[in-house]
Amino acid sequence: MATARDLRRIALSLDGTTVAPHFERTAFKVKRIYATLSADRKTANLMFTPDEQALKCTVAPEAFAAIPNAWGAKGATTVILAAVGVAELRAALTMAWRHSIGAKRR
Repeated sequence: MATARDLRRIALSLDGTTVAPHFERTAFKVKRIYATLSADRKTANLMFTPDEQALKCTVAPEAFAAIPNAWGAKGATTVILAAVGVAELRAALTMAWRHSIGAKRR
């Protein structure tokens, strides 16, 4: 079972990551936000591609769900921290982080 502390530790270990408030959440970003931690510290939103989102939600529907809005249609995915192990959280954060390091400003 992963925790908010695990998420923060893993995210900040990924090269170039900074942390800052983002509305009521805590955001982790490089060139662009790739993860946000909820205020209650029980869930996080990760920026995947739609294909990565579909895979995560199919393989582990108890842990991953598309955000039910336009961001979700673009790959934004909620992860329930208590439903994943630390290794799975690390893999998911790394996947989202890779998109952030290659992001271009629009």
